[in-house]
Amino acid sequence: MQPLLTFTERGIYCAQGDFYIDPWKPVARALITHGHADHARRGMESYLATQAAAPVMQHRLGPDERIETVKYGETINMGGVQVSYHPAGHVTGSAQIRVEYGGEVWVASGDYKTVDDGLSEPFEPVKCHAFITESTFGLPVFKWTNQDVLRAQINDWWAKNAAEGRVSILSAYALGKAQRLLRALDGEIGPILTHGAIEATNAVLRGQGIALPDTMLVTAETTAKTHPTALVLATPSGMASPWAKKFGAASTAFASGWMALRGVRRRRGADRGFIMSDHADWTGLNDAIAATGAERVFVTHGYTDVFARYLSEQGYDARVVETDYTGESLDAPAEEAS
Repeated sequence: MQPLLTFTERGIYCAQGDFYIDPWKPVARALITHGHADHARRGMESYLATQAAAPVMQHRLGPDERIETVKYGETINMGGVQVSYHPAGHVTGSAQIRVEYGGEVWVASGDYKTVDDGLSEPFEPVKCHAFITESTFGLPVFKWTNQDVLRAQINDWWAKNAAEGRVSILSAYALGKAQRLLRALDGEIGPILTHGAIEATNAVLRGQGIALPDTMLVTAETTAKTHPTALVLATPSGMASPWAKKFGAASTAFASGWMALRGVRRRRGADRGFIMSDHADWTGLNDAIAATGAERVFVTHGYTDVFARYLSEQGYDARVVETDYTGESLDAPAEEAS
């Protein structure tokens, strides 16, 4: 008997419903978990996403792409297959996609995190027989900093730099992490400046009614002299470009899950590293999988071999599957597309 979901050269496919989940090659019907570029790609005949994910997707994919929307928890019948979207906690509008047919339930998680960040719709465990999980940070070394502690660390670093007359440049993805950081920043320290890709995403989210602190777009006239106490939110690629040099002897930092690994910050040449991610850490991955009640677990992008082997030792029927998803990277130009 053919599995309910199969892993093909185009993406995760449901033959009974004739649709794909987060396909990486053009298909007729694409069900999308969220708007990051490795999961929502151009060229599909039609898209289905949550109401909250659609505006950013439209911004990134272009006005000509046809995006239909669904509410969280709403059930849609596709060729006898019952499909519903459930919060993944990854970024605004992100979803796990539940697929049911003939009494069998699968869940494709996309990317997710279990910590409520106060911005994304909080992760909701979905009971299933088979669960498709990411493993971007599927090693025990990955444990995220408490959010209150993280907020204090970042603002203390910024305040110290501002007192010394140095600009602070902080790297973050344009969708998700940048907005979380904005909400954590103490605007009393100084102005908050943004890279164009981040500011464009902010504008889309503000248009959806999502409250974000005031920010200023970095222009050709913006320098360390005009804004000596500023914090600049930059994309990862922007950090390594001439764009960042206009801020002189600025203090630089990365906010990333990869900062949990010794030596990464040093190799990137940054002054500080803050341990933060929109993906689940080791504990989050294991808690999420246990909460599904799934017996079969399919492990995609990340530490796939190590994590699948660990899950097998815990009694799961776990196996690695090949996909084109990338997870979190310190460079990730695709994630910055706008």
